[in-house]
Amino acid sequence: MVSEPTVADATNRIYESLQADNADLDAHIATLKAALAREGLKEAVFDPARLAQNNRSGRKLMQAYFRQRGVTVKYSAS
Repeated sequence: MVSEPTVADATNRIYESLQADNADLDAHIATLKAALAREGLKEAVFDPARLAQNNRSGRKLMQAYFRQRGVTVKYSAS
């Protein structure tokens, strides 16, 4: 049996996707959403230092994009 990706695995794939010009981002968001549901979490936490666009508009755009796909995004204090 193949284990389901954890929230940390899914989050790392999203960081990689963001660095690779958003390749397969929607699929990674769906994986993250499923992992959050399995682990009983309500929101995903990202490290702003690892984002491609670490400015206010980039973070807000990411939050809006993920929110449209059913994932609440928060940022850790760096």
